[in-house]
Amino acid sequence: MEGKYTIYKRKMNYYETDQMGIIHHSNYIRLFEEARLDIMDKSGINYADIEEMGIIIPVMSVDCKYLIPLYYNDNIEIHSCVTKFDGIKMELSYEIYKEGSKEACTKGHTGHCFLNKDMKPFRMKKLYPGLYSKLKEMAV
Repeated sequence: MEGKYTIYKRKMNYYETDQMGIIHHSNYIRLFEEARLDIMDKSGINYADIEEMGIIIPVMSVDCKYLIPLYYNDNIEIHSCVTKFDGIKMELSYEIYKEGSKEACTKGHTGHCFLNKDMKPFRMKKLYPGLYSKLKEMAV
């Protein structure tokens, strides 16, 4: 992954495995969410504060390519970056690696939009210029 990215590290848990002993496919979407919240935190954006402002960030799309299985007790690194932000929509890219490996186990993307509590889009740049600037700085 090129450009500005953040690394989020964690260990895979036993409860995340399936009957075959590998990490269940549904957990990768959760890993993307953890990495998204981590990249926001590291950029000085607290998700709870965003919700208190009356802003919600629903997921509009998810794409996940499973390349190499992950297992219980694997230490992983998720490299994530914001690939698009225009004040209305945001896209992120993710690559998951076993710690110490240069070969990606998983690659994916998520797409999000910003809505108010009435589920309507709004002009973030005008209403929340500080938040807009921080999110814009995160984008590649």
